[in-house]
Amino acid sequence: MRAATVPAGGGLDKITLVEREPGAPGPGQVQVRWRATSLNFHDYLVAAGQIPVQDGRIPMSDGAGEITAVGEGVADWQIGDHVMSTFFPFWQGGAPTLHKLMGVAGETVDGFAIEASNVDANTLTGIPAGYSFAEAATLPCAALTAWRALVEEGGLQPGQSVLVEGSGGMSVFALQMAKAAGATVIATTSSDDKADRLRELGADHVVNYKTDERWGKTAGKLVRSGVDLVLDVGGGATIKQSTEAVAIGGSIILIGILGGRDGTITFPKYFFKQASMIGIAVGSHEMQRRMVRGIDVAGLKPVIDRRFPLEALGEAFAYQISGAHFGKIVVEY
Repeated sequence: MRAATVPAGGGLDKITLVEREPGAPGPGQVQVRWRATSLNFHDYLVAAGQIPVQDGRIPMSDGAGEITAVGEGVADWQIGDHVMSTFFPFWQGGAPTLHKLMGVAGETVDGFAIEASNVDANTLTGIPAGYSFAEAATLPCAALTAWRALVEEGGLQPGQSVLVEGSGGMSVFALQMAKAAGATVIATTSSDDKADRLRELGADHVVNYKTDERWGKTAGKLVRSGVDLVLDVGGGATIKQSTEAVAIGGSIILIGILGGRDGTITFPKYFFKQASMIGIAVGSHEMQRRMVRGIDVAGLKPVIDRRFPLEALGEAFAYQISGAHFGKIVVEY
């Protein structure tokens, strides 16, 4: 079976295809014929060498496929079941702890840029009804992050307002989920074409952050008293504007560092607004199962921008970092 590997120092042009034989699954394991993965910023950092990994690491935190063999003692899965991976294989449920976060798919343990592998049966969940493997592969990182931010941490209620930043995979999922929950959604973008697509997905307001330097204040005024829940993906580049946008008593969920690791917070503004701020990293196995049930009820479908074959994984990353995509980029094999 083919697998993509990255060297310890990274490099998109140094991703190598190798042959790996998974063998038979051990006790408590299943063998999965992986069919698709999707790109996340975390995966790019691994491939580019900005997150150090063991030489020959198999990247990619997302995977969806079909169970082809079942090891001794596995009762929850059968051959032919369609499954998807979890970002933190050791985090089954409850609050995060250091131990639960030690395993990160595609970073500290091998990921899913491989045609077949054996994994612990309890690290998988089912996929939404009617989903293709490509669609399911978009969920374990980006969609679960959006779900956790809105539902598990944000406690989103109908009639509240949400600010999503940009049009990457997580932000598009958050827009779709927030609208399904009955929220008013404000989205930001720098592209008129993307603005139109955001509106087509249900965005009530779209703000161009390139032409409006104080887009955070603008976003807050669009819902009069400020935004109830702000999903900040830009880190250093957006946190000041996120603080401008959030309502008194609202919440900022820190999700990404697309705009830099370091930023400045206007503390008096933050204090005055008495807002809460929490950082999150994806979610647990239990959260993913709840998300699948929510997707089944809402009938939500992911937005897939482009598809690449496994041998073009480096090209897929180059396309991702160009910022031209809208929604998710998928690799199929």
